[in-house]
This record gives sequence, C-alpha cells and structure tokens, in this order.
Amino acid sequence: MSAAKKLKSLVLVTLGGYSTYAGISFWRNDEKFYRSFIMPVIHFLPAEGAHNLAVMCSKYRIFPTSLYKDPESLSVRLFNKTFSNPIGIAAGFDKNGEAVLGLKDLGFGFVEIGSVTPVPQPGNEKPRVFRLLEDKAVINRYGFNNDGHDAVYERIKNIKSSGFDGILGVNLGKNKTSTDAINDYVQGIKKFGPVADYLVINVSSPNTPGLRSLQSKESLRELFCALVETRNSLEEKPPLLLKLAPDLSFQERKDVAEVIQKPECKVDGLIISNTTIERPSSLINVSDKNETGGLSGEPLKQVSTEMIRDMARLTHRSVPIIGVGGISTGQDAYEKIKAGASVVQIYTSLVYEGPPIVDKIKKELVSLLKKDGFKSINEAVGTNVFK
Repeated sequence: MSAAKKLKSLVLVTLGGYSTYAGISFWRNDEKFYRSFIMPVIHFLPAEGAHNLAVMCSKYRIFPTSLYKDPESLSVRLFNKTFSNPIGIAAGFDKNGEAVLGLKDLGFGFVEIGSVTPVPQPGNEKPRVFRLLEDKAVINRYGFNNDGHDAVYERIKNIKSSGFDGILGVNLGKNKTSTDAINDYVQGIKKFGPVADYLVINVSSPNTPGLRSLQSKESLRELFCALVETRNSLEEKPPLLLKLAPDLSFQERKDVAEVIQKPECKVDGLIISNTTIERPSSLINVSDKNETGGLSGEPLKQVSTEMIRDMARLTHRSVPIIGVGGISTGQDAYEKIKAGASVVQIYTSLVYEGPPIVDKIKKELVSLLKKDGFKSINEAVGTNVFK
C-alpha cells in the first residue's frame, strides 16, 4: 500500500472513530464532551444566534432525552402540583412557547415561558445579548421580544391537548408602548389563566422603560389588587407569582413584603430574582461589562440568595419562593433552597454548560440531601433562613 493510501486510511479511521465517539457522547449527554467540544464551538456564534439555535434544537427535540430517573427525594409539592424535581428553566429562554416539549426531555421539573405581551413586539435593537465568558455571565437587553398573546396561547393549547403532563408557567409582561400596564397584565391573566399551571407578573425586567417602577409600594398594591380580583373571577384560578429585581433596597423589600401579604392583593409566590443592573467590581470582562441591560449568571448568585433569605424572613416564610440567579451546581441550588426557595430555575448556566447541566445539578442535589440527612427537598427548604 502506498504512503498516500495509508494516510487516507488513517484519516478515515480517525474520522470514523471520532464521529462514533462524538455521537455516543452526544446521546449520552456527556458533560465533559459538551464542556470541551460542543459549547466552545457554539460560543463562536453570536450570543443571540446561539440562543436561537438552542431554542430550535429544543423545539424539534434534537437533544437526547435525559435517561436520569428523578428519585423521590427530589419530588416537591408546590402550588397544589407535584414537581418531579425542583430544577426549572427560567423565563427568557423559550419566549414563545416553542420548545416546551424539548425542555421537558432534558429533565427539567418545570418550564416557564415568556415574557409574553398582549401584542407582538420585536424588542430592542441588535446586538442585545453579550457573553461575559470570563465571568460565566450574560448581559441582555432583549426588551420582551415575543409573538404576543394569541400566537403563544395557541401553542400552549396544542401542547396541552397533545397530552403534555409537565408543569408549565407563563411569564407575563407589558408592551413597551402601552400606557395601561395594569390592563396588559389583566389581559394576560384572562388569556393564559385556563392553560397555565402558574402565572408570573414580571415587573422587574430592566429592559422595558418604567417597568421597575411598578415594584414601588403604592403601584404594586394597585396592580395586584386588580390582578388578584381578575384571577379570582376565572373558573380556573392559577397561582399568581411576582418576579422581583435584586436591586431593591432593604426598605423596598420590606414594602413589597407588606403589600403582597395583604388579603386583597396577596400573591401566591415570588420569583427571586431577575437580572441586575449593577456591575460588581469583581467582573473580569472588559469589553462588554458596561453594556446596558440585565446581568445574569455567576455574579448574581450570592445577591439573589441573600434576597431569597431576606424575603423569606420578611414574609415569615408564608410566601413560596422560586430561586433563580447564578445556579450551576447542586451546591448553588441547595444554598438557595436552604435560604428559603422551594424550587429553583436556571438559564445562564445552560449557556455555558449545555443540556447535561440539568442532570448534573439533580445528582449533586441528591447527594447533598443525603449527606445532611434530609429525605426530601421539602425538609431542607428554609433551614438557613434565620441563621
């Protein structure tokens, strides 16, 4: 055999071997393979392009279904629903309800879509998403780009009619040009109340002008009095949750806690927290760290955990909390659970680790529960609130 033929044979054997290895690693959701090969390649794409690709892969269920069977210790009873595990995907990933089935395949215990506004809107101008690779963080200023109530409602109705048995939350926003924020949220409750397992009132995105002012004491009271009344008028009465910004002062947090416990405007849960407009001095990235928008990921981890503990204390643990912000390990999730969160959500860690992150967090969480002698997530919730 000539040298050229030998070289060709070697190349073919090598490529064949690598292809086999890559295929097996992909279908096994191999964590190291994703971290070392797939995610570095994905990061050559613009951040929004990579996001759209991930949504498309989830929409068409290209990612392999997780083979991990959730143990009973991860089961959580919340909002009169049983969550097979406490790890959810946060709003902002699947804005339009296109990828729900694919996300459930990955092993998420619940899926939250949105934010959805009454009428479609394109969001802010591009570029509007920036990776801070050195900080394992993302800055986004999407601005509630979505297909609007009608289109998203039809997708959810079709999903439900297909026999979907997962837990689905819908995150509601207001249109950028709307002059009546309360009516925007009222429309959302009426539209999605019959099909959602819970509804989230998002008044904490930093990317819609004036939205965060709705977190002020009087504005919040007026808003939730109207929304609770609307929800109570429905035949199906889904839980109403409030998503808060991490940038609230302690006095503002006290004001929120006071409002949301009043009977006439009582919320059924909190999501803590949204992205932050702060830029901690610890950020390493130089080129993008001062971009306008909300910062998520690793730098938000401690801030959100401390806010979870604050709100658990201020509400005397009477309001269930979904914890989100900087979770990439079972330990991160566990800290939020012990601080008062009943379940948690991830997003940015999916950007950096890929689909295997879901099973990784669950497995680590099981080990931590066992180590501390807890038989279930519920036993661990809030154990550090008053420490």
